[in-house]
Amino acid sequence: MRAFILAAGLVLAGLPAVAADKPPPPASVLFWSQAQKEAGFPKMEAYFPMSTAARGDQVHDLPAGAPLAVARVGGRTFDLAEYMAREKTAGILVLQDGKVRLERYGLGYGPEGRWTSFSVAKSVTSTLVGAAVKDGYIQSLDDAVTRYIPGLKGSAYDQVSVRQLLTMTSGVKWNEDYTDAKSDVALLFSTPADPDLDSTVSYMRRLPREAAPGAKWVYKTGETNLIGVLVTSATGKSLSAYLSEKIWKPYGMEKDALWMIDERGQEAGGCCLSMTLRDYGRVGEFLRTGGIGASGPVLPEGWIADATRAHAPTDERFSYGYQWWTEPNGVFNGLGIFGQRLHVDPARKLVVVISSAWPEATNPARSARQDALIAAIAAQVDAEARP
Repeated sequence: MRAFILAAGLVLAGLPAVAADKPPPPASVLFWSQAQKEAGFPKMEAYFPMSTAARGDQVHDLPAGAPLAVARVGGRTFDLAEYMAREKTAGILVLQDGKVRLERYGLGYGPEGRWTSFSVAKSVTSTLVGAAVKDGYIQSLDDAVTRYIPGLKGSAYDQVSVRQLLTMTSGVKWNEDYTDAKSDVALLFSTPADPDLDSTVSYMRRLPREAAPGAKWVYKTGETNLIGVLVTSATGKSLSAYLSEKIWKPYGMEKDALWMIDERGQEAGGCCLSMTLRDYGRVGEFLRTGGIGASGPVLPEGWIADATRAHAPTDERFSYGYQWWTEPNGVFNGLGIFGQRLHVDPARKLVVVISSAWPEATNPARSARQDALIAAIAAQVDAEARP
């Protein structure tokens, strides 16, 4: 899984993305064609090794609510079919107060299928940190990261806390350019690992420091992968097993989730957790309603409010919490490249899920149009609430 440059070249040349002898490296997905995205995002298990977060015996019901007519925005009616076609949207789900107000599919996707999350997975991984704190596996967010990942000792991660890892304010230098095969986000999956070290730890411990811990925010997928390693190290359980134990079974997800793993079996905490559209909605509902499972609270008291408030200013359109993108008034988002989104608006009791296959990893104009769609949904909800 380490020959990224070669595999990326094969994909760009139009050759099959999956070799007969071994799967392609995870970063090769950044260079997939549009056809490969639309075929691969709902079937990542056909391209990459995955682990399973098993569902339980009970399913959390999502009853039908009153159909939602998307509101007028800027003097015009928001054309949902046109939006989905233009934005290469595979699924849109709107829940209000736990009821399905809108559910649409495209690109051959449907209710029984899974779609990959990309960085929406980061928000799930950070939630497992909260569970590990409540369970006593992690003593404090102010603990040194090296307490739980000894392989980072002697690196730029000395003196970095778990909290700083969660908020991406470690001060360690990183390049997240999805279009550059020499960026850290690509090289993370193409650099041979040191013997006896986790692959992510091996790469991240080589990075230099550029700022004091806590002084600078930089978006780093590698650090969320480290958070995943930290949870695994602290709990002694795989991320998939812990996700199944703390959320998938107790909250009642409808299908197993699949999580990409590396050649040593470690899930990519920063990416590539696949689930159904409705199970994304259930993740949003789980958080919107306080993180309660079948046997009681899964997260420490106050965790969700703390995790989803602004801890770090960014150069993006939102602030940053514990791997959540935060807005004013308590609204928070999980965002993934190629147009993935989990939007939670507690005041409106609203959860919006969008699964996509954008032609580009990031695109400000597409992000603005996605924001406009969510604004249209919120406007309609507000209009209904007025006398």
